[in-house]
Amino acid sequence: MEEILLKIEGLSKSFGENQVLKNINMEVRTGEIIGLVGENGAGKSTLMKIIFGMPVIASTGGYNGKILFQGKEINFSSSFDALESGIGMVHQEFSLIPGFTASENIVLNRETTNKSIFKELFGEKLNQLNMEKIEERATVAFSHLGVQINPETVVSEMSVAHKQFTEIAREIERKNTKLLILDEPTAVLTETEADILLKTMRRLADEGISILFITHRLDEIMTVCDKVVVLRDGVLINEISTKETNVNEITEWMIGRKIDHTKKKRKNFSEEKNILDIENLWVDMPGEIVKNVNLKVKKGEILGIGGMAGQGKIGIANGVMGLATSGGTIKFNGESLQLNTPIDQLKKGLYFVSEDRKGVGLILDKSIDENIAYPAIEIKNEFLKKKLGGLFQVIDDKEIEKNSKKYIEKLEIRCTNGKQKTGELSGGNQQKVCLAKAFTMNPEVLFVSEPTRGIDVGAKKLVLETLREYNEEKGTTIIITSSEIEELRDICHRIAIVTEGEIAGILSPEDNLLKFGKMMVGLKGEENE
Repeated sequence: MEEILLKIEGLSKSFGENQVLKNINMEVRTGEIIGLVGENGAGKSTLMKIIFGMPVIASTGGYNGKILFQGKEINFSSSFDALESGIGMVHQEFSLIPGFTASENIVLNRETTNKSIFKELFGEKLNQLNMEKIEERATVAFSHLGVQINPETVVSEMSVAHKQFTEIAREIERKNTKLLILDEPTAVLTETEADILLKTMRRLADEGISILFITHRLDEIMTVCDKVVVLRDGVLINEISTKETNVNEITEWMIGRKIDHTKKKRKNFSEEKNILDIENLWVDMPGEIVKNVNLKVKKGEILGIGGMAGQGKIGIANGVMGLATSGGTIKFNGESLQLNTPIDQLKKGLYFVSEDRKGVGLILDKSIDENIAYPAIEIKNEFLKKKLGGLFQVIDDKEIEKNSKKYIEKLEIRCTNGKQKTGELSGGNQQKVCLAKAFTMNPEVLFVSEPTRGIDVGAKKLVLETLREYNEEKGTTIIITSSEIEELRDICHRIAIVTEGEIAGILSPEDNLLKFGKMMVGLKGEENE
């Protein structure tokens, strides 16, 4: 039997009065892959932050309990201590330096140098970088992952998938890595790319590296993990071999309730008028190809946009909404939209929930209340009340709080209250705040990009159901971009597949999954509807 690498005994953690972990006990053996699952806010990220020694833990009073690594008790004061001990972590949000190449990021602070004759006089800083050796090390790390990425590529020019592989390559390039923590590493990957990563994880485990794998894709847990650990509300609900359980059991342990998988009858929108006409759209966006998109969107429908990573699906909404340089013709209700002007689109009744919730979607150091109301205040002059007979207006805090409370309850945003800073929320709850902002704007057309990325199965169902209800109640046209075809098939009336920067065809959710797969890889084209 493999030796115990990591042992956690009676671990508890609180942030103020909010206890997020309660008496956690678990073990990780050498070469073992453990899947860590739970709804957003269940305590997964906090547990990983404790193991990895992230400063937020010490600065908020530390934790109770004991952690043993290789038989010795640890209580890291920083992540650098964890790295030195052989614990690596790939975070859900990228931590690469955008202006550096892949190879420079992979060997950062561990560069190969050529010795300088001035070293003895002036120290290590006078050594010169051996770029040839550095790129060779990066190439070896990528090949170990089973992917081909040019080590000279600058990170800012990479697709999100390549950024993810670069993050992982950086950790496995460290020669002393014994435990690797992966936080949602497949959330930004296509099925093919995710499959490559899962096979790599298995190979790393066979080499003796233990892996803690956080994911909301339960099929991945069943495919690659030896054991699954389920957290709910900070409590370890179950720890069991994947051979002894199934996806349905894990789901019920996670959320404490059964999920309704019945599909609702879909309305046919073929006779409805076009609310959005996109012609010859091209978009200049790093990592995306959008060169000639032609698409007609029906009023009141939910249209899905799917495709392989980097083929253009993400770029379409960013181009239409003016967040990336674009050209072509876009008509909204028959009138031409001015491209490359986000404010114009917002004022006319279009809104965008970006895939980059931290970079574009939220002001992290502001409260949930402020984040939800901000666009409506700035664009539509809402949440304002008149003073001195209308001479000037002030923000109506009561209405802002009332609106925020409504969406906190409806979307089940896990927080202390609306005054909590958005940056303190889990990724999935931040995503829900982004949706609350969109609903508050009450747009005529809503673009939503990767709405369930990084959120658990229970929250995913809630988010999709809320979008469906919003569409039915308000008649809002919703255009959803997603890497998960099953997600699009669950909620959309039609699904457009993007291949090599163009619409390869439009399919029905009821079409055979094989038809989707062939179209995504360019094996068969369909005429636009």
